[in-house]
Formats: sequence, structure tokens, C-alpha cells
Amino acid sequence: MGDPRSQKKKYVTPKRPFDTDRFEQELQLVGTFGLRNKKEIWMHRTELSNYRRQARTLLALPPSERAHLEKDLVDKLSRIGILSGELTLDSVLDLTLENLLERRLQTIVFRKGLAASMHHARQLVTHGHIGLDNSRVTTPARLITIAEEEHITYTTKSALNDQSHPARIAASDAATRITAVPEEIEVERPVRRRIPVETDDEREPLRDDNNESTGAEDLE
Repeated sequence: MGDPRSQKKKYVTPKRPFDTDRFEQELQLVGTFGLRNKKEIWMHRTELSNYRRQARTLLALPPSERAHLEKDLVDKLSRIGILSGELTLDSVLDLTLENLLERRLQTIVFRKGLAASMHHARQLVTHGHIGLDNSRVTTPARLITIAEEEHITYTTKSALNDQSHPARIAASDAATRITAVPEEIEVERPVRRRIPVETDDEREPLRDDNNESTGAEDLE
């Protein structure tokens, strides 16, 4: 028999389940990075929260005690490609969720021009068309290191190795559109005409059938 204990969740759900601003942000991230559902966002957000919690804990220690642990954390994030520039604990606290999502295998496959879109990249990964060091990888959410990024390509048995494959052509066209600089298009704005408004002095008094004025003088 297997282990009867239930597996622990790898993510923490939001404290406020009905938050309109969070809904909009999560939907935008799901569409931009081609995620399957919001659980993937929560999983990476929990991972980012763990890194930031480690950084805050190390900042509370004396410099002599945290030197070795700080180097391990910073080197790990730098190796993955999440952290760049100044390698300090303050930079770890400035990390955003997009920094982690950009290092996903699905995102890197699209950035390298191997897929026509983010959703197409996820399909290629899950169907076994993407390989890493001649080994098939089927996990779109896997974080890729800087060294591994150079070895991501199509698997040897994939039909996409053929240059004339329709999906390969679509991926090449998508990569060309991304690198191309869009031309500025002048949009002709509609001219708004101002409608003159009549004042009380310009309005003519209403008259009845006997051509008599129905203005204020009739009330006297």
C-alpha cells in the first residue's frame, strides 16, 4: 500500500477570496503567460513568498552570521535567472511574480521562437515535443536555469524538426512579428462640432392661435 497521508498543497490560497483587483491581475497573468488556471499563479506566488521570507530572516541576522547563507540564496536565484543586476538581499525583496513566470519552460519555449504563442508552447511541452539535453520534458511550470536555457530544443523524434512543418512556420512568423518594430500609425481623430445653444434672450416667445403672446405678460 502507498502512504495513506495526504499530500500537502504546494501553494497558499489568497486570504481575500473575493478581491476585484486581484481577479483582474490574475486573469491578465493567466492570459499573458498562457497558464492553465490560477493555481499555477498561487504556486509561483508561494515560492516567491518563501524566497522573500528567507531574505527578511537573513537581514535580521548579524552580517557575520548571514554571509554564507546570503551567498547561497543569491547564487541560487542568479543561477535560475530570477535575480540579475545587483546580487543583494534587497534585490530579492524587490522581485515580482513576473520574474518567476519569465523563467518557466513554457515561457522560454515561446521566447526562443519554438512556438507560435504561449498556449502553443504549453501544448508542445505537454505533448513531448520539447527536450532538454536530448531528454523530453513535459512540465511547463519547470523553472529553467541560465545554463539549461541554451539546450532547450525540439526532441529528436518530434515532427517539428522539419522546417516545412506548418507549426514550425507559424512559430517562425510569430518570432518575426515580435522582433519587428511596429511603425507609427497616424489615426485621424473625428472633429467634434460645437452645437450652439440658444440663450433665453434669443428664444422667441410662444404664441397661441390668436397670435397673442403666452409669456409672462399674460399672467399679469
